Amino acid sequence: MPELPEVETTVAGLRAVLQGSVLTRVEPRRADLRFPIPVDLRQRLTGATVTGLSRRAKYGLVETDRGDMMVFHLGMSGRWRIDPAEIGAHDHLLIETGAGRLLSLNDPRRFGSIDLVRAEDWQAHAPFIRMGPEPLGPDFDSARLAAVLKGKATSIKAALLDQRIVAGLGNIYVCEALNMAGIAPTRAAGKISRPRLALLVDAIRAVLSAAISAGGSTLRDYARPDGELGYFSKQWRVYGREGESCACGGTVARRVDGGRSTFFCPNCQK
Repeated sequence: MPELPEVETTVAGLRAVLQGSVLTRVEPRRADLRFPIPVDLRQRLTGATVTGLSRRAKYGLVETDRGDMMVFHLGMSGRWRIDPAEIGAHDHLLIETGAGRLLSLNDPRRFGSIDLVRAEDWQAHAPFIRMGPEPLGPDFDSARLAAVLKGKATSIKAALLDQRIVAGLGNIYVCEALNMAGIAPTRAAGKISRPRLALLVDAIRAVLSAAISAGGSTLRDYARPDGELGYFSKQWRVYGREGESCACGGTVARRVDGGRSTFFCPNCQK
């Protein structure tokens, strides 16, 4: 599933084409993805000018001069394509600009979503109401993390995947950050010392920043809107590297928690 770096990269790619553009064609090609596509999407967006593109957690936000905001989620296999050579069965939403650029939302598994909200109310939209701070923003630090983890017996990995604690983190980048910080994924979240949480915050920021710079990680269907692949997978410390050597000299191990693979190094993560 595309995580924060992949969505950030996607939004940057869309911004280059959509910012300031008039939407001359908005064509949903099916009634739903994971959830129904708003029936008035075409009517409300056609003719509108895009005034801003941003991201919240794993969601992309496209704002228009009419006060409407399109909120998209890429789900398991979604990606935007810019000026595709041809339109296929899995291109479920087409958007054309006044400059003649064409974008398509391609989602073979249809686990993504498209919604339309009023821009002034977007933070009250259901996915965002209880969402935690952005991990790259000023509100995410060791003091806040210590406060929200206090007394929690759940594992630190499970806690970091909880969008109410910190927004946008997924399996890949949590595994990577925990390895960089030297913290075992199974350690009780509420028993990690403040200095180690400070190391973890720094590791999360470093991993996400590096991933964004590399265009994200390409897994199965994900690619940047321009068709290029994300190359952060070349820098993975532990993810997908079971049986290979860790930077510390230990051997990367894998365990399954809640149906998800956890990659870590028993030698350096305590």
